[in-house]
Amino acid sequence: MPKNKGESGCKIRRRGKNENEKEKREFVFKEDGQEYAQITKMLGNGRFEAMCFDGQKWLCHIRGKLRKNVWITAGDIILIGLRDYQDTKADVILKYTPDEARNLKTYGELPESARINENVEEGDMDGDMITVDDYDGSDDDIDDI
Repeated sequence: MPKNKGESGCKIRRRGKNENEKEKREFVFKEDGQEYAQITKMLGNGRFEAMCFDGQKWLCHIRGKLRKNVWITAGDIILIGLRDYQDTKADVILKYTPDEARNLKTYGELPESARINENVEEGDMDGDMITVDDYDGSDDDIDDI
Protein backbone atom coordinates (compact mmCIF):
# COMPACT_ATOMS: atom_id res chain seq x y z
CA MET A 1 0.00 0.00 0.00
CA PRO A 2 1.55 3.37 -0.98
CA LYS A 3 2.12 6.01 1.66
CA ASN A 4 0.40 9.39 1.40
CA LYS A 5 3.00 11.93 0.43
CA GLY A 6 2.38 15.62 1.01
CA GLU A 7 -0.90 17.32 1.74
CA SER A 8 -4.27 16.47 0.34
CA GLY A 9 -5.64 18.50 -2.55
CA CYS A 10 -8.50 20.08 -0.60
CA LYS A 11 -6.18 22.20 1.55
CA ILE A 12 -4.59 23.68 -1.54
CA ARG A 13 -7.99 24.78 -2.81
CA ARG A 14 -8.95 26.41 0.48
CA ARG A 15 -5.82 28.53 0.66
CA GLY A 16 -6.99 31.50 -1.44
CA LYS A 17 -10.71 31.40 -0.72
CA ASN A 18 -11.27 34.78 0.99
CA GLU A 19 -8.79 36.90 -0.94
CA ASN A 20 -11.30 39.36 -2.42
CA GLU A 21 -13.11 39.93 0.89
CA LYS A 22 -10.68 42.54 2.12
CA GLU A 23 -10.68 44.54 -1.11
CA LYS A 24 -12.85 47.63 -1.25
CA ARG A 25 -15.30 47.63 -4.11
CA GLU A 26 -16.96 50.50 -5.88
CA PHE A 27 -20.07 51.80 -4.13
CA VAL A 28 -23.25 51.06 -6.13
CA PHE A 29 -26.41 53.17 -5.90
CA LYS A 30 -29.80 52.16 -7.30
CA GLU A 31 -30.82 53.04 -10.84
CA ASP A 32 -34.12 52.89 -12.73
CA GLY A 33 -35.82 49.53 -12.23
CA GLN A 34 -33.86 48.79 -9.04
CA GLU A 35 -34.75 49.07 -5.35
CA TYR A 36 -33.16 48.61 -1.95
CA ALA A 37 -34.70 45.83 0.14
CA GLN A 38 -34.17 43.87 3.33
CA ILE A 39 -34.59 40.10 3.47
CA THR A 40 -37.43 38.99 5.72
CA LYS A 41 -37.75 35.26 5.09
CA MET A 42 -35.59 32.56 3.51
CA LEU A 43 -37.54 30.14 1.30
CA GLY A 44 -34.79 27.84 0.02
CA ASN A 45 -33.50 26.96 -3.44
CA GLY A 46 -31.94 30.42 -3.84
CA ARG A 47 -35.22 32.22 -3.18
CA PHE A 48 -36.44 34.41 -0.35
CA GLU A 49 -38.95 37.08 0.53
CA ALA A 50 -37.73 40.67 0.72
CA MET A 51 -39.41 43.87 1.83
CA CYS A 52 -38.64 47.15 0.10
CA PHE A 53 -38.42 50.20 2.32
CA ASP A 54 -41.62 51.55 0.75
CA GLY A 55 -43.57 48.53 2.06
CA GLN A 56 -43.71 46.39 -1.11
CA LYS A 57 -42.99 42.63 -0.73
CA TRP A 58 -41.00 40.78 -3.39
CA LEU A 59 -40.21 37.16 -4.10
CA CYS A 60 -36.51 37.36 -4.90
CA HIS A 61 -34.17 34.99 -6.69
CA ILE A 62 -30.38 34.91 -6.34
CA ARG A 63 -28.81 35.18 -9.75
CA GLY A 64 -26.19 32.66 -10.84
CA LYS A 65 -23.19 34.97 -10.45
CA LEU A 66 -23.92 35.45 -6.73
CA ARG A 67 -25.02 31.89 -5.98
CA LYS A 68 -22.47 29.96 -3.86
CA ASN A 69 -20.17 33.01 -3.82
CA VAL A 70 -22.18 35.46 -1.70
CA TRP A 71 -24.00 34.10 1.35
CA ILE A 72 -27.28 35.89 1.96
CA THR A 73 -29.24 35.57 5.22
CA ALA A 74 -32.33 37.14 6.77
CA GLY A 75 -31.82 40.78 7.70
CA ASP A 76 -29.31 41.58 4.94
CA ILE A 77 -29.67 44.74 2.86
CA ILE A 78 -29.69 43.98 -0.88
CA LEU A 79 -30.16 45.71 -4.21
CA ILE A 80 -32.86 44.06 -6.32
CA GLY A 81 -33.67 44.40 -9.99
CA LEU A 82 -37.39 44.55 -10.67
CA ARG A 83 -38.84 42.47 -13.49
CA ASP A 84 -40.93 44.22 -16.14
CA TYR A 85 -42.91 41.09 -16.98
CA GLN A 86 -43.64 39.87 -13.40
CA ASP A 87 -45.07 42.23 -10.79
CA THR A 88 -44.19 40.26 -7.64
CA LYS A 89 -40.75 38.85 -8.51
CA ALA A 90 -37.28 40.39 -8.49
CA ASP A 91 -33.63 39.37 -8.86
CA VAL A 92 -30.79 40.06 -6.43
CA ILE A 93 -28.13 42.21 -8.04
CA LEU A 94 -25.90 42.98 -5.06
CA LYS A 95 -25.61 42.29 -1.33
CA TYR A 96 -24.39 45.22 0.74
CA THR A 97 -21.96 44.66 3.60
CA PRO A 98 -23.00 46.17 6.96
CA ASP A 99 -20.53 49.03 6.45
CA GLU A 100 -21.94 49.79 3.00
CA ALA A 101 -25.49 49.65 4.38
CA ARG A 102 -24.55 52.17 7.08
CA ASN A 103 -23.12 54.41 4.36
CA LEU A 104 -26.38 54.15 2.42
CA LYS A 105 -28.21 55.25 5.54
CA THR A 106 -25.95 58.27 6.02
CA TYR A 107 -26.35 59.26 2.35
CA GLY A 108 -30.14 59.24 2.81
CA GLU A 109 -30.78 56.34 0.44
CA LEU A 110 -32.24 54.17 3.24
CA PRO A 111 -34.78 55.47 5.77
CA GLU A 112 -33.69 56.08 9.37
CA SER A 113 -36.02 53.29 10.55
CA ALA A 114 -33.97 50.67 8.64
CA ARG A 115 -32.22 48.23 10.98
CA ILE A 116 -28.85 47.05 9.73
CA ASN A 117 -27.07 43.85 10.70
CA GLU A 118 -30.04 42.45 12.66
CA ASN A 119 -32.22 39.45 11.91
CA VAL A 120 -35.68 40.60 10.87
CA GLU A 121 -38.80 38.56 11.48
CA GLU A 122 -41.85 39.03 9.28
CA GLY A 123 -43.91 40.74 12.00
CA ASP A 124 -40.92 42.69 13.28
CA MET A 125 -40.93 45.35 10.56
CA ASP A 126 -43.28 47.60 12.59
CA GLY A 127 -40.51 48.66 14.93
CA ASP A 128 -42.11 47.22 18.09
CA MET A 129 -39.39 45.59 20.12
CA ILE A 130 -39.72 43.59 23.32
CA THR A 131 -37.01 44.12 25.90
CA VAL A 132 -36.31 41.77 28.77
CA ASP A 133 -34.55 42.97 31.94
CA ASP A 134 -31.29 41.23 32.77
CA TYR A 135 -31.28 38.69 35.56
CA ASP A 136 -29.16 40.00 38.43
CA GLY A 137 -28.25 36.55 39.73
CA SER A 138 -29.88 36.73 43.16
CA ASP A 139 -31.54 33.51 44.36
CA ASP A 140 -33.83 35.18 46.90
CA ASP A 141 -36.91 34.90 44.67
CA ILE A 142 -36.24 31.24 43.86
CA ASP A 143 -36.23 30.13 47.54
CA ASP A 144 -39.98 30.76 47.83
CA ILE A 145 -40.68 28.02 45.30
